[in-house]
Amino acid sequence: MAQGPRDDQSRRNDGTFHRFVKPPKAPIVHSTKDNLQVLYEDNHIVAVNKRSGDVVQGSGTGEASLCEVVAEYVAHKYNKPGKAYIGTVHRLDRPVSGVILYARTSKAHKRLSTMFRHREMQKTYWAVVKPAPPEVDGHVINYLAKNEKLNKSFAHDKPADNRKECELMYRLRGKSDHYAFVEVLPKTGRHHQIRATMAQLECPIKGDVKYGARRTNDNASIHLHARRIDFIHPVKRETVSILAPPPDDVLWDAFVAMDRGQR
Repeated sequence: MAQGPRDDQSRRNDGTFHRFVKPPKAPIVHSTKDNLQVLYEDNHIVAVNKRSGDVVQGSGTGEASLCEVVAEYVAHKYNKPGKAYIGTVHRLDRPVSGVILYARTSKAHKRLSTMFRHREMQKTYWAVVKPAPPEVDGHVINYLAKNEKLNKSFAHDKPADNRKECELMYRLRGKSDHYAFVEVLPKTGRHHQIRATMAQLECPIKGDVKYGARRTNDNASIHLHARRIDFIHPVKRETVSILAPPPDDVLWDAFVAMDRGQR
């Protein structure tokens, strides 16, 4: 008699399983070549809207990464023999959704990587937090220490040998009955910097129990979304702005409606 998945496992689209500390209460949806949300595409780059269940690059667990899904999508769409070239130039944490760029050529890969390293990309994130941050407009500089064993960063006020400087700005965009809507502009690209900084400000992101939220989200996501990215095209040298719709969710819908009303 065939057995179903254990309570602490969730079936992926490719038939494999991913283990969670606590079993998600809602299905985990992963991107495939058929449901991939492509936001921008040309001969040099492709931008997609990452789902919260996607892992950006191979994790060693045997599960398909978003990079592999994008490669499969490109190969299928353009009838490319073998594997299509796709280069990873930046990352988003697994429970985070939003826009992510991949390179379609080695030239674009090299140039985009250099642009990220030199902070020539402007990323804008949306976060749903509880409670509201201490200021309506904040500019935070702190120092993050990464704990490899816990896969977690801890924010400190002062520098030390094992700490990296982190800088971001945020703006309180509005509130619902129980949550606050925050827009975040990171200036550095440190490990878990937004999550750790929001925790330091005592306004953890909804669903992010690793950084102080009271409860997990039903689908194991957190309410952090890479909303927008602005950059100069690595080959065409034109300004590119890419906007990613947030997931289908009551709070995200309220954030979108509020954003439209404020324009």
